[in-house]
Amino acid sequence: MIATLSGILFVKHPGHVIVDVGGVGYEALVSGRTYDRLPAAGEEMFLHIHTSVREDAITLFGFATPEEKELFLLLNTVSGVGPKLALGILSGIAAPELSEALRTKNISRLTALSGVGKKTAERLCIELRDKVAQYAGPRTGGEITAAEETLVEGDNVQDALSALTNLGYPQALAWQALRKVQKLHPEDMGRLKVEELIREALRTFA
Repeated sequence: MIATLSGILFVKHPGHVIVDVGGVGYEALVSGRTYDRLPAAGEEMFLHIHTSVREDAITLFGFATPEEKELFLLLNTVSGVGPKLALGILSGIAAPELSEALRTKNISRLTALSGVGKKTAERLCIELRDKVAQYAGPRTGGEITAAEETLVEGDNVQDALSALTNLGYPQALAWQALRKVQKLHPEDMGRLKVEELIREALRTFA
């Protein structure tokens, strides 16, 4: 099993990367959080890896921190949560906030995440609330804070996210764009109209 990858970032796309390790390119799927931490193409990088082996495919999942990998594996133990949804959850919420939401059964916060319905949110709380206490505090190693990684809750933000994905942008890239907008307008995210959020997000792609 491949547990880590250390090499040159050959291809960098929201959702996946290719790492050149001694002339061999390894493709790994990544969350929006890990994507945000990637260096520029051509630079050295390191990923913690989970290797998924199935009859029809071997898939690598890459993570910037061991904590994110641990949470990914925990999420995948819950019925109805596969690798794609687990990456989506990790793209949309920081570890401390996810831990808090699970431990306090904050269903509304969890269902604000793309792809998470009420039943899935309830299962997540029931099955994981006693397993995530270690992620409640700030992490070491330069981890981005919860305020920097998450988006302000609100129908306008969720509608803007949906609109961007409907336009063909990968979810990880849409989250990244809206986080950039939030950094530019930290006090206004909850008040901006959907079309204003979309316009500001599209400007970050320029």
